Amino acid sequence: MGAPPRDLGVHRERRGRLIERLREAGVRDLAVLQAFDQVPRHLFVPEIFEARAYEDEALPIGHGQTISRPSTHALYLQTLGLKGSERVLEIGTGSGYQTALLATLAQQVFSIERVPELAASARARVEGLGLTNVVIRASDGTYGWRKYSPFDAILVAAGATDIPKPLVEQLRIGGQILIPIGNSDAQELHRIVRVGEQSIDDEVVASVRFVALHGLGGLSFGSEEEPV
Repeated sequence: MGAPPRDLGVHRERRGRLIERLREAGVRDLAVLQAFDQVPRHLFVPEIFEARAYEDEALPIGHGQTISRPSTHALYLQTLGLKGSERVLEIGTGSGYQTALLATLAQQVFSIERVPELAASARARVEGLGLTNVVIRASDGTYGWRKYSPFDAILVAAGATDIPKPLVEQLRIGGQILIPIGNSDAQELHRIVRVGEQSIDDEVVASVRFVALHGLGGLSFGSEEEPV
């Protein structure tokens, strides 16, 4: 796939204004702000919403899913404080926008999306940007991806009632999970740090609202068998 089209001057201007709004809202991590500058969000939304791509709002991407608000992505990324050497697992690829942001901030990104059509389109967008440190697959993300564990960080982009046990098991000691926990109406974003083989620290970061996680610990029922 060739270089992505549609990165016009108007998009660069809108992207610049979005970055300023994020800065005014308290985003201070320069690497995170640079990631937002490098990744064109309008390429990750349906063309009908292209003019709204750089507003701080969630937008539908089909299959009952949304692309989160830029400020929500910024919250996740600034909370993680990635240094560039990390192996990251993302649960809920969606449009692939956060995946691409992560690819500019981490050494390796492994992303799982339960909807095959979304996984395929996200893969095409990421490859179109020339990002080569990302692997995307369609599967039940609540089981993680043992083949590539342990991970330094795991991001869950859907609301759960509890932390799926396989994700904690696949986190290195000292690693962190960001996961929204609550009910279908609202959740709190938790930062879980694995401090020992059988122990974690749990910190509430902010109030959030996500679509339901399907699978283990999810708000919706998912698969019963761990994928290979």
